[in-house]
Amino acid sequence: MSQITFITGGARSGKSRLAEALAVKHGEPLLYIATAAYGDREMAERIARHQERRGAAWQTIEEQYDLAGVLSGHDRWFKATLVDCVTLWLTNLLLKYEDKRAVLDEVRRTAATFPLLKTPLILVSNEVGMGIIPDNPLARAFCDLSGEANELLAAAADEVYVTFSGLPLKLK
Repeated sequence: MSQITFITGGARSGKSRLAEALAVKHGEPLLYIATAAYGDREMAERIARHQERRGAAWQTIEEQYDLAGVLSGHDRWFKATLVDCVTLWLTNLLLKYEDKRAVLDEVRRTAATFPLLKTPLILVSNEVGMGIIPDNPLARAFCDLSGEANELLAAAADEVYVTFSGLPLKLK
């Protein structure tokens, strides 16, 4: 069984940098599973900055839906795997299924693969529930979904960190 690390925190709080630093400690080669789609110019620039920061040691696979399949299919190929980010993956699944239960089933299916993995896994997710209660039903549903998914993944992880202002705090 591999080491599973879950990292959460607010936007631009240092989650990805922490995740990358933890992954690099395992050696090369490294796998980066990107759940974001390019979508627009700003997102393309954001993705390019992340790729430049990571460098040549990383192979990137873009997967918006079947995280469990990619994790299982690439297990043992790399020294560590980083998924960035769970929140975008949840967004993709919610837009695909339009059903919170189906999304949580997919989260459970993915978490069920963790004990079978041999490659260390690091998951990055946003903590979206620390702000004001959103003013529309879809945003409230997403906040709830994200919180429940984060709970499931954190429970399945060996280590859990939260980042604030670039500083990590180990919770588990």
